[in-house]
Amino acid sequence: MTLHSARSRARALLRRPSTLAAVTVLLVCVPLGNQDVTAAVHVTPADVASLLLVGVVALSVLRGRTPVALPGPTALVFSGVAVAVAAAAAASQDPSQSLSGFVRITQVFVLVPVAVLLSLRDRADLRRVLGALVGAALTEGAVGVEQYLTGTGASYDGGTVRAVGTFGAQDVMAMSAVVSYGLLAALGLTLEARAAGRRRPALLHGGCAAALLLPLALSFSRGSWIATGCAVALALLLADVRLLLRLALFGLAAAVVLVGGFGLGGASVTARLGSIASVTGAPDHSVSDRYDLWTTAGRIWRDHPLTGVGPKEFPQFRDAHAPLRLSSGSDTAGAGAGFAREPLLSPHNMYLLVLSEQGLIGLTAFAGLLLSLLLGVVRGAGAGLNAALVGLLTWQLVDFLYADIGGPTTVLVSVVLGLAAQAGLGARSSAGAGPAPVPAATAVIPAVAVTPAVVATVAL
Repeated sequence: MTLHSARSRARALLRRPSTLAAVTVLLVCVPLGNQDVTAAVHVTPADVASLLLVGVVALSVLRGRTPVALPGPTALVFSGVAVAVAAAAAASQDPSQSLSGFVRITQVFVLVPVAVLLSLRDRADLRRVLGALVGAALTEGAVGVEQYLTGTGASYDGGTVRAVGTFGAQDVMAMSAVVSYGLLAALGLTLEARAAGRRRPALLHGGCAAALLLPLALSFSRGSWIATGCAVALALLLADVRLLLRLALFGLAAAVVLVGGFGLGGASVTARLGSIASVTGAPDHSVSDRYDLWTTAGRIWRDHPLTGVGPKEFPQFRDAHAPLRLSSGSDTAGAGAGFAREPLLSPHNMYLLVLSEQGLIGLTAFAGLLLSLLLGVVRGAGAGLNAALVGLLTWQLVDFLYADIGGPTTVLVSVVLGLAAQAGLGARSSAGAGPAPVPAATAVIPAVAVTPAVVATVAL
């Protein structure tokens, strides 16, 4: 590559950083092999790309080439999260251990979402990132279906048939998350094309959404099924009630054909669906462990109510507060890996994780951010791409009830929050009218200041 070519590509990235946001999404699919889940820091290609996105956007803003600025309320809700987690890290009994947690949370909930927000300058940018979500979902979904058909997936119910994509048995929820994101993105692109009268794109995107139902079912992830159902229902309720009813009938018919007619997933899917209703009566082992972890998080918070025990500190305080029946870990096997015992390092509930590790201060800031995003996307909801953003944020909020950040798909949480911020809180044109915008250069100074700490932690 010549120097002139490199400069041309660099200028193109500064003009269209959404391309780098889309690349970040696609890099989630890169196989990482078996990793040590107890390691303090995991760095993936997608994480590196996300930090590069932050740097590119910051450089573009500082050079005055970003045609948008952050409104004051937008900067406030994101800054609140950074300040809260900094306070929790400073008050931690082991600040050095909590430093990596501070950097990770700042990356996931502040730096990357703001970078994604500032990279979306028009609808074409939004379509580019949504298209990347669909592409990643189709890739992982195809791998997952192949795993089910060949019996090379993760261990489930005595066999190795659980679809986990390229993520392996240690991240059994990852593929279902990627597929869910892609399904909702495809639904939004379908609604947009349908509203514009573009029949072929509508059929193409609608076909992608329908195709992703199969790998979602074969993931055997009850949480992803529930979150996807809630997200699709709310998005279509706000966009087109009649289409919601038609898709509900189509989904039921597809389930009958795929599960009943072709036997794909068959008894396993049916049994998994039936188990959703039993989680409060006679919960299985994984559900009872999750309840015990939630109890543990509550007990930790009661002992440290204001700032929590500090980021990354839940495992150190878990055993002293856990019920005696809590397992030492969960069993994983299959998808190219042998049997392993995976430690329970979090309460598997993002809200309770924040409460236990960051206390009331952290939960208030975190809830303020999510509530602002939710009110914003619902207020701006309608047909087309906004329906996708409503669905993506709804999925994330529901998923946080029984999951938290961690694993190779964590960066996608940042992308979803950035997309939702663009729709709900938004970035205002520097040349146009807007409610008290913060100058773009000023808005990214905290990002520029924190980025060296992120890079230093990644390099550890």
